[in-house]
Amino acid sequence: MTASQYHASGASTSLDFDSSAPLADQAALASLAREFHAGGYIVLRQFASEATCAALEAVTREHLAGALPPVEFEADLGYPGAPVSRDSAGGNTVRRLRQAYGRDAVFRRWASDPGVVATVEALLGEPARLTLAHHNCVMTKHPHYGSQTGWHRDTRYWSFVKPELVTVWLALGDEDERNGVLRVIPGSHRAKLDPAQLDPAEFLIEAHPASQQLLKGTMPLALHRGDVLMFDSRLFHAAGRNDSEAVKLSVAFAYFGASNRPLAGSRSAEFGSVELPPTTL
Repeated sequence: MTASQYHASGASTSLDFDSSAPLADQAALASLAREFHAGGYIVLRQFASEATCAALEAVTREHLAGALPPVEFEADLGYPGAPVSRDSAGGNTVRRLRQAYGRDAVFRRWASDPGVVATVEALLGEPARLTLAHHNCVMTKHPHYGSQTGWHRDTRYWSFVKPELVTVWLALGDEDERNGVLRVIPGSHRAKLDPAQLDPAEFLIEAHPASQQLLKGTMPLALHRGDVLMFDSRLFHAAGRNDSEAVKLSVAFAYFGASNRPLAGSRSAEFGSVELPPTTL
């Protein structure tokens, strides 16, 4: 793989290759890291093979059909557009399959894929660990009952000594304006906020004048099956409702550097972490 295989598109960086192939270009990874630190995210096109996506989707649909625990229901969160209770129409709509790493070997293989790990380590600048507390899930967005997620940073509910974590988000199908595409604000991982811009749950208050200025940079990130989004935990992101007729499925894992650690007694420390095998480039 050469640096010429990487190409920038707008504010994101795209990479086209099968992550099961060996990575051998430090310069290309360094270029990705620069893009990541500047914008707070990168998009890696066709990063996961079709075989990987098919295996992940098969297990996901099986577990989703039976709401195999642990799961999170839309009604339990009460986000805009969610069913009002578990007893109302759509009340049993699953928002996410939790603890994906322990569900099946296909999730463990993806989370520790050498291409994934090498890229994450380049972004973090050190060996990486996988947190089992966040996200460690399959995010689902169902038609009709899938909720809208407001603008937030993942650091609102993550508790680490250092906030520099990387989320790896794999699209198992198309993600676009029809089905609740993920939106980001490039560079917002560096933004300094007035505390009045956040509500008690640390969602961005859009009506605040400073927030309106920030939101001018909003960018939707359309993804296709096999595309991977990697983003900084401090990056503001949001997602709309699913107005299509198909469930949107996305596998999400989060990683932190070996020199970092979750705060003792916090939710982030509850489930431990996984030390990943070293990558050889």
